[in-house]
Amino acid sequence: MASTSELISRFRADLLSKLVTSTLGALLIIVLARLLTNTEYGLLYLTISFFAVAKLFSKFGVGGSASRYIAEFKEADPTQLPHIIRVGLLMTVGLVALVSLVVAIAHPSIAVLLGEEQLTDLLLLGIGLIVFSTLLYYVRKVLQGFEAIKISAVVSVIETVVKFVCAVGLVLLGWGAVGALMGYIAGALVASLTGLGIVYYKFYRMQDAASKMESGLARRVAEYSVPLSATNAAGVLDKHIDTVLVGFFLNPLAVSYYVVSKQVVTFIETPVSALGFSIAPTFAAEKSAGNIEHAAEVYESAFTNTLLLYIPAGVGIFLIAEPLIEIVFGQDYLGAVPVLQVLSIYTVLLASNLIAAKALNFLGRARGRAIIKGITSVLNVIFNIILIPRYGVVGAAYATIITYSLYSFANLYLIDQEIPIDVVKLSKSVTIISLISTIMGIAVYSLLQYISGLVSLLAVITTGLLIWAALSTLTGFIDREKILTIIN
Repeated sequence: MASTSELISRFRADLLSKLVTSTLGALLIIVLARLLTNTEYGLLYLTISFFAVAKLFSKFGVGGSASRYIAEFKEADPTQLPHIIRVGLLMTVGLVALVSLVVAIAHPSIAVLLGEEQLTDLLLLGIGLIVFSTLLYYVRKVLQGFEAIKISAVVSVIETVVKFVCAVGLVLLGWGAVGALMGYIAGALVASLTGLGIVYYKFYRMQDAASKMESGLARRVAEYSVPLSATNAAGVLDKHIDTVLVGFFLNPLAVSYYVVSKQVVTFIETPVSALGFSIAPTFAAEKSAGNIEHAAEVYESAFTNTLLLYIPAGVGIFLIAEPLIEIVFGQDYLGAVPVLQVLSIYTVLLASNLIAAKALNFLGRARGRAIIKGITSVLNVIFNIILIPRYGVVGAAYATIITYSLYSFANLYLIDQEIPIDVVKLSKSVTIISLISTIMGIAVYSLLQYISGLVSLLAVITTGLLIWAALSTLTGFIDREKILTIIN
């Protein structure tokens, strides 16, 4: 059973990694928004969104399935671990080769279908992104299965640093959107090869392998990848198909507005993403050991602390959306303000759901989650097709909110079936947190008129944080001793 100190150590490592990667990622987005034209920026992220969808087929849930069985067999029968790693990698390489071939053949037709012939070169170059980002995904999942969260964190930092340096450097050299995409590929290449080396020398070669793989285990790894792939597909559709549809129905300028707004939300989700990634394997271990009550306590604590951060964050984003976009990205991106205000609700939904979603994978409920995610993702596509032509880029944000709300509540229902959650206790916590957020929001709203630049914007944000911290401490949500334990 993982101790509290071990969970804190993992969380701290992955949080630090995600803070570095998210900060550099956000800085990269801002720099590229300033260096590229709106059209180039929109084309770049339209390409990246397309490849996020294409990678569904190259990943196909194999990494997640291998991770689940690694977490299970590292206690039950460690001699099977090398076989699981090898089989998962072979499946991944085969899928990567197939998807890359299809894109190489079809990329001119894809550019025409999207109505942007300028995408042709970017789509061909982006095959490298499919190859190396898929391998990187597999590596990180394998490390997660071994609960090697710190190593996984290092690999993520390597990718982000290399990506940032190469993308900015190549754009400054005049390579435009092509140079930026090459930077993304370089980051994935270096990180994936580094990660594969670590997996081989630290986990694959050091494990005593059984003479042969357990009968049926390869089939089980392949089968469990199916519901995970369906869930991942639905998740990627939720996060990226809307961007593709905005490009299809509107134009690259609208894509740039939508991407800027979603990137702000992505940056905000960093802490809860780290928490979910760190503790997810623990649920499988605790349930397997019969410690179901402890698993429930871990989830309730994580859920409450997540909402304590993200309900106020959603309120704050809604209120400061206009000065934030204008000061950070420039007046050319003010069209993103209403999109960001709508997506401030998505911030809360996304955060509350990340822990539940990752936990369900390790609790063996991937199939149920996949069904729900599939249904809501299809609805998301339908709502996007209906709302984007009618409401423009804001319509895509409306579609996201509607469908993700349904998905979040369904995931909470599945969690409640697996571990005994105290719903009454959580409801009381949410009520108090909402009151804290309202008081903080009133204070921030009264200060908006004084924002005239970056310094005053940061001052208003800091004031909101101080009010939130004071109220959270008074209500007992923040414990100074626990905070100091995490920091130290």
